[in-house]
This record gives sequence, structure tokens and C-alpha cells, in this order.
Amino acid sequence: MVVYCPATISDFSVLPISIPPLPSFPKTVVHHVYVRRNSPKVPTADDSRSLFLTNVPVDSTELHLRGLFTALIGAGRFESATFDDERNALHSLADATPAQLARQLVFHMNNNGGANKKRKREEDAEAERAREEAASRLPGTWTRTLRRSGSAAVVLLADEKSVEQVLKAIAKLHKSKRYPTWGEGVGDRVPALGSAWLKAHNRLSYPDRDAVQAAIDAFSTLFARKEQEAADTAKRLRGEPDEDGFVTVTRGGRNAPASRNEAEEAKRKMLEKAEKKKAELTDFYRFQLKDRQKDEQEELLKRFDQDRKKVWAMREQRSKFVPEK
Repeated sequence: MVVYCPATISDFSVLPISIPPLPSFPKTVVHHVYVRRNSPKVPTADDSRSLFLTNVPVDSTELHLRGLFTALIGAGRFESATFDDERNALHSLADATPAQLARQLVFHMNNNGGANKKRKREEDAEAERAREEAASRLPGTWTRTLRRSGSAAVVLLADEKSVEQVLKAIAKLHKSKRYPTWGEGVGDRVPALGSAWLKAHNRLSYPDRDAVQAAIDAFSTLFARKEQEAADTAKRLRGEPDEDGFVTVTRGGRNAPASRNEAEEAKRKMLEKAEKKKAELTDFYRFQLKDRQKDEQEELLKRFDQDRKKVWAMREQRSKFVPEK
């Protein structure tokens, strides 16, 4: 049965998808996903080639969205998907899953061939920290995550042209009424739901002791290293005066008092900072600058008039001079 739906709602394009029947509900239904260009509050370099999706199905995975966009515009256009209930691995590698880490490492290897050595070392160190964080987590208990109803996702495509093609393909669906089938092409690459999913959860809820012990050991090592780094940072800051010339005092005092030279240097920096701030605030507006120039001109004219009067007075005094007989 074909259900009518508008092609657009506000600035969203309505993408109808066909949900195949299930043993628990043996009927085909139409689900509507709302799509628009991605325009986050904090712009990024990839906004022009990404789409924002909302009301995605609760069983959505990256493979499901890949199959959906492949049905719309063909293979090779879809790059990745990030769901709103997942932390973006690009912003925090420490919370990335092993699969996300592997994908990012391959991406950097393929696209950063001309990067300098310093940047490569920083990326390697960041990836190493992410692997340590992943190793310190306890094993998961679910083979597949279900989304909240009405969840959103951001899909990254190959280029801006692909975004145009997706929006045009969605508009054509409302004329042809041939909606793409959800889950088509996914096959066995995604863990099954239903009873098999719950059985797997029950089995994973009792992980192997060696795996749990390995995670605990990794977490303890990571925690001790971070604690030592924090202590080293606090120790270094104890004897260093800040920009205002103050020395941070922590419990137990500082290692040693700041030397007189350091205090004088901090005071000098503080005065320079105050003078710079004062200079920046002086004549901040154009009318203030004009008023100051006008006052300077009036002061010059006033001094010139005073000097002229002095000269005339001296001349008059000279003309009245009478030498003694």
C-alpha cells in the first residue's frame, strides 16, 4: 500500500523507505527519514559534502545507511555515518571503537602522505593513547546497539555533487513511488536482532576472566600514568609565576620560593600587559580619535598665540628702552 507523504517539510526533504516484513509483524511498512544539508553550529570543512538525517530507524547501522545511499545514487559515494548517540571519534579518539580507530588510521595513511614528521608523530601518539583507552574498557555485552526513536545521524559523502544527487534522487522517489528497501545488501554483515541478539547478550554478560583482568590491568596502568602526569604538571606550576606575577600555592606549599629576578620579570610583564591594554582601549572609537586631534590643534593654537604675545611684549619693551646719559 502506497502512503502519501509530502516531498518536503520545512527545509527537510522527506525520504520514504520500505521496511520489509518481520516474523513479529508480517507487513511491509513505509518509514520516513528527514534529510537536509548539514549546517552545524560550529562549521567544519566537510559540511558542504555531508547530510543531516533525523528519524532514522532504531536498528540503523552504518552498513544500513551505506546500502540506502547506494540504492539512491550508486556505490562509491558514501564514506561514513555518525549517529547522535555516539561520540564523534574525530573529536575524541579516546572514546573511539576499534573499528572507528582502524578506519581513521587507514584514512590518515592514505591521505596524509605529505604530512610532516612532527604531525605524523602527534597522530601516532594520539592513536596509541586511543588504543590504550580502548584496551582499558571492559568487554561489551551487546553485539549491536539500538537507537532511540527519532535519532539523528550525519552522513559524509564523497563530494558536494553527491549531496545534490541524493536530494534529486529523493525528489524522484515521490514521483516513481519505488522506495528503497531498508537493509537491502546488508546480509549477514550485521548481527541479527531478536532472540539471537538477546542470547548473545546473556552470553557476553559473563565474560572470560582473563579478558576482564586484562582490561583492569590496562585501566590501572593508564590511571597511574595520568595521575603521574597531573602530579608532574602541578609540580612544575608551583614555582612558576603567572602573567600577573602570582605563584600558584597548593597544599604543602611550593617546591621553592620564586627568585627575586623571577618576581621582577613577572612584575615587568604585568606592567607591560597593563600598558598594552590601556593603549588598546585609548581612542578605541573614531570619534574619540577626532576629538583628541581637535584638542591637540586647539592646544597648539593656544600656545602659538601665547608665544606671539610674548614676542610683541618684548618688542614694545625694546622700543621704550632709553640708555643712561
